[in-house]
Amino acid sequence: MSLHALNTIAIRTRQLAKSTLLLSLIAGLAMPAHAQSVSDDAAPPETSLDVPEGLTIFGQQDPNVRRATAIVNSEIITGTDIDQRVALILAANDTPVSDEERARLRLQVLRNLIDETLQIQEAAANDITVDENQVERTYAQVASQNFRRETSALDKYLEGIGSSSRSLKRQIRGELAWQRLLGRNVTPFINVSEDEVKEVIERLKAAKGTEEFRIGEIYLSANSQNRAEVEQNAARIVEQLQQGGSFVAYARQYSEASTAAVGGDLGWLQLAQLPPALGAVARDMQVGQLAGPIEIPGGFSLMYLIDKRQILTSNPRDALLGLKQLSIAFPAGTSEAEATRRASDFASATRAIKGCGSADEIAAQLGATVTNNDQVPVRDLPAPLQDTLLALSIGEASQPFGSVKDGVRVLVLCGRDDPQAEGGPSAEQLMANMEEEKVNRRAQIYLRDLRRDAVIEYN
Repeated sequence: MSLHALNTIAIRTRQLAKSTLLLSLIAGLAMPAHAQSVSDDAAPPETSLDVPEGLTIFGQQDPNVRRATAIVNSEIITGTDIDQRVALILAANDTPVSDEERARLRLQVLRNLIDETLQIQEAAANDITVDENQVERTYAQVASQNFRRETSALDKYLEGIGSSSRSLKRQIRGELAWQRLLGRNVTPFINVSEDEVKEVIERLKAAKGTEEFRIGEIYLSANSQNRAEVEQNAARIVEQLQQGGSFVAYARQYSEASTAAVGGDLGWLQLAQLPPALGAVARDMQVGQLAGPIEIPGGFSLMYLIDKRQILTSNPRDALLGLKQLSIAFPAGTSEAEATRRASDFASATRAIKGCGSADEIAAQLGATVTNNDQVPVRDLPAPLQDTLLALSIGEASQPFGSVKDGVRVLVLCGRDDPQAEGGPSAEQLMANMEEEKVNRRAQIYLRDLRRDAVIEYN
């Protein structure tokens, strides 16, 4: 594995300034929003759509038969619609799921499709239409950016996994329609005053140097009757995540907080903003660590520490490193014992490295391959390597790492460009973020009211 490949190992969520339109089905990017466990008066879990438990709505069926599963204000959602959306989510998650997990996912997809239908219907009622050409342009953008395919190749891929271009285009149409509806009926009436912005700036200055945590959360509501069952479900989700499941994907599928739509990303928080039970756990978490299930008032939470930093101070993980990688590969059929012995010899030899100037000579003696990269962001590396490299002085080598299959390698720190101390967000950035936050909250109220007034029949 090359040094360049190391830059893409870590799966990170990045903050978006705009809608999550292009990535709503794929675990990856997310933008912060308010979480149920923090504060979300606009959309508490009890106002979510209640799909009756134990309702049998999914059976074995011919995928070519469009059988109604739910009727939302006279518009049909079929079993085929659900199957195709589930297939796309499973392909994006790329993690095997049990039959029980699949059944829960299908219920969640049905809920999502009901919301999507309500959004499209409300947009139409407000004379908002989405041009077919715009849907096709967005579909082409998704094909290129997310799937790295031409549209014709994406059509075939979707068909091959049991989904369809029609399903993805319907979701694109729904999000475009909802975005336009909010732009007309919500955004113009949102106002953030200069005094509100100044208050936030003063709080940031007062908190300078205080640690902030960027946390992902999956929230599952529970009561005295179903507490044990919900805790078991939460534990099963933890097992799936530990086996390589995407936290962002699972948050979108299962979290009952309003942040489900953005992969559970709470944004940057201080511990005091979290419930005591969550704050006590987050304080000792390392970047990339998963914790839970944690019982809190009203249910259980799973937490994933995306990142942490100190307010208005430079973040060491924003540093750029100059690295030299020395690597050796093991021939096919090498035993674990032989690989361990060779790795030990490699470790002993690389401990003799005295700066990057001697690394090439030692690599030649060992028959190791050398790769150089002078622009490696610390945060793009896997979490264990981040901590290791940040502790190195210039010219020092890391401990060897690798496997029998991939070989063994060490990294030599040749240089480090430390980040400048942060001046904090500008007043304009803060105002835009606060406005977006208010729009998100108002959108949750809007959707809650649509659910409340809808006529929904289940089959």
